[in-house]
Amino acid sequence: MAVSLGIPRVLPTAGVPDHGGLTDQYGRVATDLRVSLTDKCNLRCTYCMPADGMDWLPGRQLLTAEEIARLVDIAVDDLGVVELRLTGGEPLIRKDLEDVIAGVRHRHPDLPISLTTNGVGLDRRARSLRDAGLSRINVSLDTLCPETFAALSRRNLLERTLAGIAAADDAGLAPIKINAVLMRGVNEHEASELTGWCLARGYELRFIEQMPLDADHGWRRDTMITAAQIRALVEQDFALTAHPAERDGAPAERYHAVSRTDPALRGTLGIIASVTEPFCGDCKRTRVTADGKVRSCLFSHEEIDLLHLLRGGADDAQIAQRWRQAMWLKPLAHGTDSPGAEGLDASGYVQPDRSMSAIGG
Repeated sequence: MAVSLGIPRVLPTAGVPDHGGLTDQYGRVATDLRVSLTDKCNLRCTYCMPADGMDWLPGRQLLTAEEIARLVDIAVDDLGVVELRLTGGEPLIRKDLEDVIAGVRHRHPDLPISLTTNGVGLDRRARSLRDAGLSRINVSLDTLCPETFAALSRRNLLERTLAGIAAADDAGLAPIKINAVLMRGVNEHEASELTGWCLARGYELRFIEQMPLDADHGWRRDTMITAAQIRALVEQDFALTAHPAERDGAPAERYHAVSRTDPALRGTLGIIASVTEPFCGDCKRTRVTADGKVRSCLFSHEEIDLLHLLRGGADDAQIAQRWRQAMWLKPLAHGTDSPGAEGLDASGYVQPDRSMSAIGG
């Protein structure tokens, strides 16, 4: 079943390949799978979630560890996926997270498996996650100031996040990547401090433009910090040069960063400019929500349900073909780069009903 604003419609068959990978009608092939494990989160970041949380999915609607393993099997064995990212919400909320990872690792010993987390509770589980088969980790960290962290996340848990990052480092979950969203009037003055903190520890910082995926629908184009502005903020204290490695569909534009006052302080920095410098033409991602729905694009209004196939007796070939049909619908671009504000732009872009927490990053 395909769902667009709650309205079922027939999935396309004309032109959709009946074998091979996840190709769309513009020739892109998705090889990077993102699977959300839950829509719940223990933080309430202002750019993502309301202060009081949301109406969470009932537990029975979430993919089980066994169902996730089966979907990954299909994605890797039948659809050509070569990389897996586990997301949320906050995936550490899943008590069976180690079981999820171990189930996938047992079947796919060479598959890169990464995790995106806010780091709260990671200090107690980093080693068990590595032992289960996790390859590396991304941690969200928007500030090094406790007061700003509490204001942004509505929780006073900065020390827990920092402890989680340190534990991941000790456990060997490298390379560690740090995700940061700069907010105007809140933390943009910390761009250089965050950069220096990460470079000094060998972490790769990823600045991410604030995207129109907040549950409150309060995003405005005229108040977001753009990629160009991020570069200007960082370049006050660090010289940036383009990284020579091929981007190869990756969301981050990478740079070599060198401190202007201490040349020994150097490393790699990335900027993910989904709004102002979109990379739709090279997108290689396919996403499955925590309730088993395929989203061909992070900003999509349409989802295709795989959960009812998993629980309805469909075989792997049927599920793989539904997934191919879902990705065939992938739009050429998401439209957020057009002029406008308040979630609606000149191309007709409208913010999806689901927030980032409910979609999975």
